[in-house]
Amino acid sequence: MEAAPGLPRPTDLTPSILRFLADEFRAAEDLSKSADLESGIRDRCANLEAVLDDLGRRLSEAVAAYASHAGEVEGLLGRVREGLIDLRASVSESSQGVGEGDRSERSERILLEELPALAKEVARVETVRAYAETALKLDSLIGDVEDTVSSSVAGKLRTHNAVNSEETRQMAISFLKDIEDILISVTKTRPQWTRLVAAVDHRVDRALAVLRPQAIADHRSLLVSLGWPPPLTGSNLLNTNSSKTAELSNPLFSMRGDLKSKYSDSFLSLCCLQELQRRRKARQLEGYNLETLIRQPLWVIEELVNPIAVAAQRHFSKWVEKPEFVFALVYKITRDFVDSMDEILQPLVDKARLVGYSCREEWISGMVTALSLYLSKEVFPKYVDLLQESTSHARVTWLNLVDLMISFDKRTRALITNAGLLMSLKEDENLPRISALSVFCDRPDWLEVWAEIEKGEILDKVKLAMQNEKSWITRIRGAVLISGSDDYNSPAISGAVLQGVSLLIDRARPLPSIMLRARFIRLAPASILMEFADCMLHRCQEAEGLTALADDDALIKVSQCINAARYCESNLMQWCEDVFFLEMEALPPEFGGKCIFDEEINKLKEFRVEWVDKISTVILRGFDARSRDYLKNKKQWQDKSEELAVSRIIVGSLDYLQGKISKLEEHINALDFITMWRTVADGVDQLLFNGILMSGAKFYNGGVERLGGDLNVLFGVFAAWCLRPEGFFPKLYESFRILRMDESALKEGMSKAKERWLKENGIRRLNIVEVEKIMKSRVFL
Repeated sequence: MEAAPGLPRPTDLTPSILRFLADEFRAAEDLSKSADLESGIRDRCANLEAVLDDLGRRLSEAVAAYASHAGEVEGLLGRVREGLIDLRASVSESSQGVGEGDRSERSERILLEELPALAKEVARVETVRAYAETALKLDSLIGDVEDTVSSSVAGKLRTHNAVNSEETRQMAISFLKDIEDILISVTKTRPQWTRLVAAVDHRVDRALAVLRPQAIADHRSLLVSLGWPPPLTGSNLLNTNSSKTAELSNPLFSMRGDLKSKYSDSFLSLCCLQELQRRRKARQLEGYNLETLIRQPLWVIEELVNPIAVAAQRHFSKWVEKPEFVFALVYKITRDFVDSMDEILQPLVDKARLVGYSCREEWISGMVTALSLYLSKEVFPKYVDLLQESTSHARVTWLNLVDLMISFDKRTRALITNAGLLMSLKEDENLPRISALSVFCDRPDWLEVWAEIEKGEILDKVKLAMQNEKSWITRIRGAVLISGSDDYNSPAISGAVLQGVSLLIDRARPLPSIMLRARFIRLAPASILMEFADCMLHRCQEAEGLTALADDDALIKVSQCINAARYCESNLMQWCEDVFFLEMEALPPEFGGKCIFDEEINKLKEFRVEWVDKISTVILRGFDARSRDYLKNKKQWQDKSEELAVSRIIVGSLDYLQGKISKLEEHINALDFITMWRTVADGVDQLLFNGILMSGAKFYNGGVERLGGDLNVLFGVFAAWCLRPEGFFPKLYESFRILRMDESALKEGMSKAKERWLKENGIRRLNIVEVEKIMKSRVFL
């Protein structure tokens, strides 16, 4: 039999083996565990041999890959060497007696043909070399990542050692950062290497598919060991003024020693992974202007929010009929833990260099998002079902819920602004993340229901005021049109309508999106304005149908509506200059490009212009009826005496005109009154000009004086509303100037060029045909 191998002498053992044996066998009783120790050593040796075999295999593959590329590079370099030899030979030949012309031709051929081709070949060789080096480097790094990830998973399955797992994870993240740096450089300097980048991205995605879930699982295990989520029980659950109790039970504040170190390392790993993911997305989406898609909620804060949201929902289910308790609890949790985000977690995020993230904001956003998700899944569907019953209680319940959401948003937003923080994104992009009203972003049909309820509440009150005649008679005082002018004379109903519209606009202000605000305004406030415009139109049509606007009461009724339209139109135009409405002009054409109330303003303006014109037409029609005999009497202009006389009929007609305009002056607003009397003046000017001067009548001296007297009375009527009334009767005034010219001046005008004569005499409103007809109607004796 062979003798058993003897033990080695102590002098044959290395110092490291001696230290190992001394640590393992400190006493005689330690010899009993020698078998376990031997088994453990054999397992470790087997693992090391497996790793060594794997490294040998990878090295062989890398050498083979390099050899294949090296052969290609060697061939390319050989071709370059041959080109250089040929170039040197040609230069030698040219220097050994070749003629000057031949040398010049040879040099030119080298410069134009051979050198560019040679430079191109050198550049191609350099590109291949760079590609090979980059590919080998990336292959080595991605291999390190895959080995680290697989060894981390295998080691965790064998030992459940979280510390070793965290260390290997940090190594993998470091390798991934190096890979991403290379890929970013390649994307900028070698954009044609798309296949190489795609291949590396594919392998990195597979590694991250293992690395991230593992990191999140380890992080969740740490949170459980910390005692997260804290218990949401006790008598102070809904006492929002009790912050001290919640702070003492905050596990983040009670972390100590090794547990705190482990949590910090795990926190940093997740943050580094997220920053790596952000960089990769930014590279992959470069040029697409998708910055908002690159940004994601902070993963580490999500891991805090999700379990506490699940725990809170168990309480929510008890308060289906008391939503105010739900909002109170969410606000209390949000507020009581927000300080730990600033004091404990924010420094870790800064250490991980995760730019653009505030732990306070992310915590608040996560809690609000959890609340919004609960509202959209559990609360709003039930409230929509209640509305099917068409009861007032269902509408009140809905409005009460919206009030709670608006109040909650104000308080949570104050947690950010009071801390002196700026929003990390544009306000309109960031608001949905911290607003419970964001439930309407995904459900525009619920927004329509809300707007319909709000509009119905306001419209019921406004319709009662519309039906009350006192609301149309009582005026709003102190509302000035322009500096120094009279007030609007607007009825009280217009103030009531605008007040209701203003209340609805205030309801839209907290909505977290410009598009939502614009849609709500189009659905509710704008609809009420249209209802009011239709009501005014109905009142005016009713007055016109009953009296044809012939009596003063009908004119006053129409004037009240005109004043109300002017008041609303002016206020809406002022509102549209506010930043709140100016933001909406950048929206798509169906909302933006102009004031949100542009349609309503135009409708009110059209209504006002139409009915001012109708009032003017009614007055002119009455004046025309009373002036017919005056216009038909052509003989009155043939009076040869020059005594000043005034026609009695025209005085009566002008008295009617003055009475109507003066009455309207008392009841219609200043701006529309000016438009009205100027329209009437223009109509009278046309009417008398055509009826007298274009009628073919002959004017003697006495007739001219009579016409002058009549015009003085006419100008005197309108002198109450302007300084130079003749300027508003241009045709009559210029015609009278021609009739008063002496005979020689008219003969001169008949013989001269008419355009020049008209210009010299300041005749601008009459054409040549009209002037000739007036000249021919003048009779001198």
